[in-house]
Amino acid sequence: MIVLGLTGSIGMGKSATAQMFRDAGVPVHDADATVHRLYETTLPALIEAAFPGTTADGKVDRAKLGARVLNDTAALRRLEAIVHPHVREAEIAFGRAAEAAGVPVVVLDIPLLFETGGDRRMDAVVVVSAPPEIQRERVLARPGMTEEKFAAILAKQMPDADKRARADFVIDSSQGFDAARAQVAAVLAAAARMTPRRDRSAPDERS
Repeated sequence: MIVLGLTGSIGMGKSATAQMFRDAGVPVHDADATVHRLYETTLPALIEAAFPGTTADGKVDRAKLGARVLNDTAALRRLEAIVHPHVREAEIAFGRAAEAAGVPVVVLDIPLLFETGGDRRMDAVVVVSAPPEIQRERVLARPGMTEEKFAAILAKQMPDADKRARADFVIDSSQGFDAARAQVAAVLAAAARMTPRRDRSAPDERS
């Protein structure tokens, strides 16, 4: 089974690209969706203990938690130490189930793939990219987004140019959906010819 890591900075079109892989019949594990689920099930008590006042009704209040760790590197590291091992467990379970089912290719959608060293666990990495002016326009159009939040998010992410330089495949999301789908198809055609190369023992550097 070939494992493709899918990543990209905020506003680059990664979520839409992940859906294109799903539409092509490829199982996709969404790290962000897993975190959201964990915030409503497994993690509220642990997070409340570490960040008092950031949960309500047995669920994590993402807005309060986000405000608590914004621009606070130490707080963010504490949060990651709680969250990342649980996300990794879900990722492992997903991969085992897919391999047992004989699935030829899976995609792991991980926003901070390079930043956490997760690229070592992939057979190839797909980076979704777009020109900075398009990225900025997309992000600032989001509800509740501000220049400060945008800057803080970018500060946590590896520069897009560095991601593209380290990628096996780059999907340009600025040319429209049809062009992006054609690029996804090309990635899958290449994946069909690959042999696994990932380091199965590679840890998450922030877990």
